[in-house]
Amino acid sequence: MFRAQSNPIRKYAAGCISLMLCCGVFIAGSAQAMSDQALFQHARESYAAKNENALAQDLAQLNEQQYLLAPYADYWLMLLRLDKADNEEVQAFVAKYGDYPFAERLRGEWLKKLGKQEDWQWFFDQYPNYKREDIAVQCYALLGKSVAEGVGDDIAAQTKKIWLTTTDLPSSCNPLFDVVQKAGALSSDDVWERFRMALQNGKLPLAKSIARRIADFDEKNIKLLDIINQTPKALLEDNPKSQKTGHKKAPKKISASFKTRGGIELNLFALDRLARSSVPEAVDLFTNFKNKLSSEDQAFAWGRIAYHAARTHNPKALEYYAQAKNTNLDKEQLAWKVRAALRANDWDTVNTTVSAMSPEQQQEGAWRYWKARALKEQGMTVDANKIWGPLSRERHYYGWLAAEEIDSAIGNAEQEYKVQDVEVSAIASQPAIKRALELQRLDMRWEAKAEWVWATRNFDDRQLLAAAEFAVRQQWYDIAITTADNTRQLHDFSLRYPTPYRDLFRAAALEQGVDEAWIYGLARQESRFMHHAKSGVGAAGLMQVMPATAKWAAKRMGMDGYSHELIHDLTTNVDIGTYYIRYTFELMNGQAVMATAAYNAGPSRAKRWLAKEPMEAAVYIETIPFAETRNYVQKVMANAQMYAPRLGRSPLSLKSRLGIIPGAVTPEVIMADVDNE
Repeated sequence: MFRAQSNPIRKYAAGCISLMLCCGVFIAGSAQAMSDQALFQHARESYAAKNENALAQDLAQLNEQQYLLAPYADYWLMLLRLDKADNEEVQAFVAKYGDYPFAERLRGEWLKKLGKQEDWQWFFDQYPNYKREDIAVQCYALLGKSVAEGVGDDIAAQTKKIWLTTTDLPSSCNPLFDVVQKAGALSSDDVWERFRMALQNGKLPLAKSIARRIADFDEKNIKLLDIINQTPKALLEDNPKSQKTGHKKAPKKISASFKTRGGIELNLFALDRLARSSVPEAVDLFTNFKNKLSSEDQAFAWGRIAYHAARTHNPKALEYYAQAKNTNLDKEQLAWKVRAALRANDWDTVNTTVSAMSPEQQQEGAWRYWKARALKEQGMTVDANKIWGPLSRERHYYGWLAAEEIDSAIGNAEQEYKVQDVEVSAIASQPAIKRALELQRLDMRWEAKAEWVWATRNFDDRQLLAAAEFAVRQQWYDIAITTADNTRQLHDFSLRYPTPYRDLFRAAALEQGVDEAWIYGLARQESRFMHHAKSGVGAAGLMQVMPATAKWAAKRMGMDGYSHELIHDLTTNVDIGTYYIRYTFELMNGQAVMATAAYNAGPSRAKRWLAKEPMEAAVYIETIPFAETRNYVQKVMANAQMYAPRLGRSPLSLKSRLGIIPGAVTPEVIMADVDNE
């Protein structure tokens, strides 16, 4: 599309100069009032304070000093000015900084501005150039198309795909939903479906927002949601007066009619909430009112009960799934049906349930592995090997388990490649890599990683390995591991599994009498060897030790004069973390898988997940209720498997390393305050 305009680059530059002059900026050619880093930090503070004048002055001086991160100050200034900048100016900025990762982020913000203003000509001029996945921009694009073309089948289908999610969507999607709903392409059933999904996922504010799109939804029912969420039995029991609702404004008696769609959904929500805490109570109360529901809604309710039963390892889980009949189970419900079948040693159900998953879900490593296991257990070894063969060439937990099933070598790359110094130097000289490193030094870790990902996005395997080697030499271990993991044909497993701080880890492992490969595997997963790492809940250091755990362990270890600050000391952190993993190892009677789960989720939980009878550790891991802990244990044990030969240990199969989980015994009383979670 042709648009007559003046030179945008010149216009953008003129705008910057004008702003600097307005601010009274005078640049002294030789004088540097501050160091580059100090001035850049001041620019960050000016941006945070939304002080355009100060930021413009900082930018002018940074440009004068030719600081490599000066463009970031220019980006911040443009963000502050975006609402009042004209389109030609923004276009010029994006063109100028096209080789910087923030250019795409700015283009995204610009597109949102254009969409909000309904400036569809400029919007669709720029939209084809936008490469990021951004739901807000996507909603504006669909809205703009609906204005030009009306709500056709394609727009309706794309909108419905966005709509049918429990993700908190940006407000920019609401105008699109309004248009599509008004056109009849977003049906009442679609709205009810998302309402139900929101309640299933415990997203009450979202559910309330969705309910207001339903013309005949009773406002009183919206107000009941909070009460039901806190005390579901207040709705489900015949005598709710006896229930303490825990809600200041709760009526003595609450009810929701089974004669309305809204009332049915509230009763199903109450049943779902109760099943989370007590499956037996939910089943008992459900039998009292299930006949008031359609067969479809009954099946849905049994599906929810079955899901919660499976997650709590209730032995009746498969029985409840059978009651769900042919209802459409969602992705998580199907996954937990498989897991329940694994604990029940029901390989036929494992096979049929995986086959009932969507093609996308069936391709996940977990379900390919377990489907093949089911086929083998059913005597169909040839069919099992057809699945395990390709899976065995993938370098992750399930791939290595598959490799052992077909006696394939584990840990041997197709091609091992060691980079040369000249290749590393070529990477180090790239401007984007220099910017990434400087951002990392300034503790701007998110920006540093974004710059690094941008710089390496088109690298081949040799370049990726050279970049990983450069990162290791800078002690930037997390980015080194991630980069080395991205190679496809050429591999260097010493970069994927580096061994920094070897003296510390070796000494701690010897002192506590635990496997050094295991400790390295745990540290790799916890912190990627970034000693300054700190989690959102306060875990710190290489071993990501919680403050309470550190204090408790230090006392047990006889550390005189321990204070919280010491958790950031490398030696202290490794010593305490290794002591605690040995403690969990002893609590779990020498079972490393359970000890690893205990390190992440707490010893009490690791014990709670036992079955009455012994089971293979892979099944125990697969049926850990917390996805984070499940993924954690898989990766730690796989890491240990890869570290062992690199630390001079004898080869050991992954299955042997995982071992067998013993049957449950009388539960031990375990101090909750030493759970490292």
